[in-house]
Amino acid sequence: MDKGKAVMGAGRRWAVDFSDQSTVPSSRDILDPPGFSRASPEQDDSATSRQKKDAEANWKLQKAWEVAQSPFKNLMMMGFMMWMAGNTVHLFSIGITFSALWQPLSALQSVGKIFEPFKDNKVELLMPKLVFLALNLGGLALGIWKLNTLGLLPTHASDWVSSLPPPQEVEHSGGGFAFH
Repeated sequence: MDKGKAVMGAGRRWAVDFSDQSTVPSSRDILDPPGFSRASPEQDDSATSRQKKDAEANWKLQKAWEVAQSPFKNLMMMGFMMWMAGNTVHLFSIGITFSALWQPLSALQSVGKIFEPFKDNKVELLMPKLVFLALNLGGLALGIWKLNTLGLLPTHASDWVSSLPPPQEVEHSGGGFAFH
């Protein structure tokens, strides 16, 4: 037996005629209920996709603001750790101080990479980036202040004595006896 001949046979045995030849009013003659719209599915899909894109843009903006404000938590933690380290120069306080300087510097270098997942033409990232930069600059200022309180910044004239020329002698004082 050949494949397909048993199914098709000589002709179709079952056939349904879907053409409407009745005198009963069709569904086209009945009015739509109030609030119903015969919008095409493409329009409905475009509205749904627009809503999804708007929701995604709002989510991206919210997450961008969370990332922008995250250095504040780090700032508070680092300030507490520097307070606990004290104002004396020892290994622990120097390590915390340089960590307080390194973290903001590395964050400032990678601002573009940090906000890359949130890039979208519907999401404005300027303000979150500026807040992120400002908070990291605040962290950098906190680290520099700690360096100053530890006395590790050259802010006094005595820190630069080795580079100053020796003062010229203004007076001479001499004794009364000459030894030959």
